Amino acid sequence: MTEVAKKEFTHLKIHTQYSICEGALRTSDLAKYCKINKIKAIGLCDSNNLCGALEFSESMAKSKTQPIIGTQINIQHKGNSGKIPLFAKNLEGYKNLIKLSSKSFLEINAGEEPHCKIEDLEANNKGLILLSGSFDGLIGKLFFKNLTDEIFLLFKKFNNIFKENFYLEIQRHGDDGEKLFERFLLNISEKLLLPIIATHEIFYLDKTMHEAHDAYLCVGEKTYVNIKDRRKYTDSHYLKTSEEMYQLFNDLPDALENNANFPLRVSYRPKNSSPILPNIQSSKVKNIDELLIKDSSEGLKEKLDTYVLPFYSGKDKEDLIQKYKKRLSHEINIISKMKYASYFLIVADYIKWAKKNDIPVGPGRGSGAGSLVAWALSITDIDPIKFDLIFERFLNPDRISMPDFDIDFCEEKRDKVFEYLKQKYGKGVAHIITFGKLKARMAFRDIGRVLGLPYGYVDMLCKMIPFDPSRPLSLEKAIAQEPRIRKEEEKDPRVKKLVEISKKLEGLNRNMATHAAGVVIPEKNLAEFVPLYKDPSSNSLLPSTQFDMYASENAGLVKFDLLGLKTLTVINKTIMLLKTKKIKLDINQIKLDDPKIFKLLSSGHTVGLFQLESTGMRDALVNMKPNKFEDIIALVALYRPGPMSNIPVYNQCKHGEKKPEYLHPKLKKILEPTYGVIIYQEQVMQIAQKLSGFSAAEADILRRAMGKKKRLELERQKERFVNGAVKNGITKDTAIFIFTKIEPFAEYGFNKSHATAYAMIAYQTAYLKTYHPKEFIAASMSNELSNTDKLSEFFEELKRLNIKVQRPCINECYPEFIPRENTLFYALGAIKNVGFEAISQVIIEREKNGKFKSISDFINRINPKNINKLQLEGLVKAGAFDSIFVNRKVLYDNIPNIIQNSKNTYENKVQNQSSLFLDDNQKVFYLMQDKNSPNWLNNEILSKEFESVGFYLSNHPLEDYKEVLEQYKTKSFKDFENGNDIESFVAGTIMSIKEKKTAKGTSYAIIKFSDQSKVFELFLFSELLEINRKNLVEGKSFLLTIIKDKENKGNRFRRINVRKITSLEKITKLNYDNVHIEIDTSDSLKKLHESIKEKGNSKIQISIAEKDKNYLFELKDKRKFDFETLKRLNRELYIKKINV
Repeated sequence: MTEVAKKEFTHLKIHTQYSICEGALRTSDLAKYCKINKIKAIGLCDSNNLCGALEFSESMAKSKTQPIIGTQINIQHKGNSGKIPLFAKNLEGYKNLIKLSSKSFLEINAGEEPHCKIEDLEANNKGLILLSGSFDGLIGKLFFKNLTDEIFLLFKKFNNIFKENFYLEIQRHGDDGEKLFERFLLNISEKLLLPIIATHEIFYLDKTMHEAHDAYLCVGEKTYVNIKDRRKYTDSHYLKTSEEMYQLFNDLPDALENNANFPLRVSYRPKNSSPILPNIQSSKVKNIDELLIKDSSEGLKEKLDTYVLPFYSGKDKEDLIQKYKKRLSHEINIISKMKYASYFLIVADYIKWAKKNDIPVGPGRGSGAGSLVAWALSITDIDPIKFDLIFERFLNPDRISMPDFDIDFCEEKRDKVFEYLKQKYGKGVAHIITFGKLKARMAFRDIGRVLGLPYGYVDMLCKMIPFDPSRPLSLEKAIAQEPRIRKEEEKDPRVKKLVEISKKLEGLNRNMATHAAGVVIPEKNLAEFVPLYKDPSSNSLLPSTQFDMYASENAGLVKFDLLGLKTLTVINKTIMLLKTKKIKLDINQIKLDDPKIFKLLSSGHTVGLFQLESTGMRDALVNMKPNKFEDIIALVALYRPGPMSNIPVYNQCKHGEKKPEYLHPKLKKILEPTYGVIIYQEQVMQIAQKLSGFSAAEADILRRAMGKKKRLELERQKERFVNGAVKNGITKDTAIFIFTKIEPFAEYGFNKSHATAYAMIAYQTAYLKTYHPKEFIAASMSNELSNTDKLSEFFEELKRLNIKVQRPCINECYPEFIPRENTLFYALGAIKNVGFEAISQVIIEREKNGKFKSISDFINRINPKNINKLQLEGLVKAGAFDSIFVNRKVLYDNIPNIIQNSKNTYENKVQNQSSLFLDDNQKVFYLMQDKNSPNWLNNEILSKEFESVGFYLSNHPLEDYKEVLEQYKTKSFKDFENGNDIESFVAGTIMSIKEKKTAKGTSYAIIKFSDQSKVFELFLFSELLEINRKNLVEGKSFLLTIIKDKENKGNRFRRINVRKITSLEKITKLNYDNVHIEIDTSDSLKKLHESIKEKGNSKIQISIAEKDKNYLFELKDKRKFDFETLKRLNRELYIKKINV
């Protein structure tokens, strides 16, 4: 072996998971490999981005490996585009790498692939090393197009620009065309005296990954593995050892020498940074801290004058004002010390702008609602002193991690705030990138497609994988828990292959996306120290950082969260609807002690109320019977896994059924508002302050230590807590007892600041539902146009409130839900496939030129682009044309003719022509086929209605089973729920099914049923689910045997279990074993004989009461007697009674 072979080969061309659908190598796995194998240096070279640069740099450095940062950028040259690798030698080079990577996304035309130009390389070459690239890069593409003269000129240009920082890459993977390309490069190297370097394109760590990587490439390129003419690689693209690489290139010592020396040329790597707080200092604003003091003081005075002093009945107003001023001064000192003034002022600026421009903003969110400065600056609408909130829970000088303000905006108007930020901060503002990943179901779906499995089959397999975002399962665990997938694996080798490949690719990045809420605003041009990205197909106002949320934070960027909250949109829409009735409402001025609102909450009728509408929450409200705003704050905080078990204790103490326990007399004031239950993190902090003399900042550190369960830090804090308590005259044993009691609460205690802000929104929605139910429900439903589950819930609520609903009608309804007097007009935009924008144009035409007189009139007046086949089908199935054309079936069957006629009519209008034979208003009807066909049967009408609306508006499918339900003496679910029966038959039509897994992996389903009384949910557990799974289809009706839980007898929300479930359709096809028929007179026997003369399996008894005598006899032969026979006979007048 030569001397050079003793050196380590440096892999420069690592493609991590950030080379989207190309690199199948996780950074964490690479770091482990480097640590175990003591790799000296390694280079990142992801395609088209620097997304993983900081993570790669830090991870490799921790493994004692030198990270070399590079990327492959698409370079466009004379109509050709391809990748060119670039590496940063130093800080200047890294900045230029960032600049070029950002340019490739930001400075291109719509529809173009991300790229730079040669001129961009020339202008930003300092500190960079350029390689010629692999055979599928720019140079390779030119070579295979036989443009060798162009390559020659390019290399001369690169040599002039980069000088000693330009190398020709030699690679040996055994890929097609690679050898020919190598000979060309070696030849040109001799001619131009250009240095060569050995590299190896690495897409995965281990050779066994080759097949999975091939499928991964197909996912990205939307092709199939069995397609021949596609991008393919050999199985050599794994991370080879130095020995393998030196053996591979032993004939090119220069290439190896240059590779070995490459790390010596690199002197920079990006590192994590402390927060770079935005600085808005300018010629107008000389001193940020002084501006904060001025704005906060003025804002506080305004708040006190408006919201505090007018309602204060005490004599010592001046003391109260001083209390607020002292708190303000304390907060400003901390904010200034932590250099957070700019951050507060920036947030205050865009919130004030939003409020001024009628963009609804939430009252607060997260721990930021605990700041008085935030309230004074109008960042929040929560007075922290009134609600006993702690500032240090938000901003603590002793805490390393920086908090951020999460602000809720009206979802529909949030983009206007982004526009404002772009206008104000220009290039200094961006969203944050996110990555769509190949999670369990997605991996199965994508890999199933590229392997060529039928879509329906793959879809069936995917639905077997449990989907629960709150408790996501890995593919490995999901398959272990699902015997059906294992059975498919055993009988079909394709499924086995699908499982094997999906497991290997699960968790890898699939696509880039944008964190819609997160925004960063640093103090200078963002693109200078963070690479930026923009989706070429998106119309996003702002670019995104190429670093995800964690990497952005590590890079020192401070995030601003501008979240969209639907409820704010609902509140805003309700207020707008009220304005049309000349009712003015300032939702921020409503009283927080309204007994009518607490009566509504205590009833549990909270459909549509923010945070309070789940079944469990309604149960909690009924038991709690809240009578003050603080109860709602407590419930928002308590209703979560863990603290939920304290709800009964809170309720018992509240209602005087149990005496509160305060742990120690000194803690009574802190725990009295919550009846001795520690609910909030702030209470844990206050206990530490009161008993042990902690400062607010120290108390926050204690809270965090308890929450994170870091044993060493916890022991240190415990000692500090106990010693402080002893100094305050509390015995050591008592102090230890209190510490052990509060420790578990700190772990799941809730942030009171957040609970208060969200309780405020909940209360506001309760106010609107109490005083303006029609407008509130109309706004709520308009906000859920595509969510049929929610719409059906609101529809049931409208029935409960006796508010009439106008069914979909093309002449009466509007795109959104509109309330008029005691009627709510159903939204045409809520019908499936209709589309809000298209139907809006139709309604504009109706309002302008009058109601539609006929289907012909409708078609002749509507632009064909606003009404296609799917839209017309949806409207017909929902009954929207019933007012102008009654027969839905005829209309539905003729939709293709109608569409064609609409196009012809429109074209004639455009060309100013008219029909030679018919008036346009008669033409559509004339062209219709089978005009005299009967309408759909009732069950078909309902089935189609369900397809288009998502629930039943006009009637209910159970009406068709009336006789069966009477025979089984079924109850409505509402009657059973409110009655005293423990067990009963009920009937229900399935509206939706969600299949889930328990923590132990057992399957169960949550099924939403509907009967004539209400929509209700029932759980179907594993045994019943397995038996009935194939029959459980949306729209099918069932007879259910249900039983109430023996516990919680006084609770109307107590659990109801399903004992048996049977298809009503199946029941109607069964023959009855024993039938007893009572008729009026013997003269009717002949009629009865004609009706049941067909032989079958039913034993028939007939009884007649005639001339004071009762006759009872049994037919010798068994007859056919099924549900249809029962239904038919029940309509006959001579039949008195039938028992089956």
